[in-house]
Amino acid sequence: MSLQRFHVGQRLSETAIFNQVIYLAGQIPEDTSKDIIGQTAEVLGHVDRLLAEAGSDKSRILMCQIFLSDIQQIDGMNQAWDAWVAAGNAPPRATVQAALVNPAWLIEVVVTAAQN
Repeated sequence: MSLQRFHVGQRLSETAIFNQVIYLAGQIPEDTSKDIIGQTAEVLGHVDRLLAEAGSDKSRILMCQIFLSDIQQIDGMNQAWDAWVAAGNAPPRATVQAALVNPAWLIEVVVTAAQN
């Protein structure tokens, strides 16, 4: 089995693929002026893009971990999530409150998915 990495930087890779399983690094918003709904939608767009690049899509997500800077914002995050998640394919998910590296980030999302 070969290991592939995409968007490799000094500190991390955005994506790794091994044994037809895709591992995404934590995805964070670029536009921190947005509220939780906007930041969530942006981050989920990053997930879509990276999964497509790796030969997969959101219907193939095996596990999703969501980190919120303030758990009180879960309703807004869920609003964006519910509009995005593939019908009939809601993956196992964990959502926790965490102190994120950048205080302007309201959300970080980590995904593991199967290749098509």
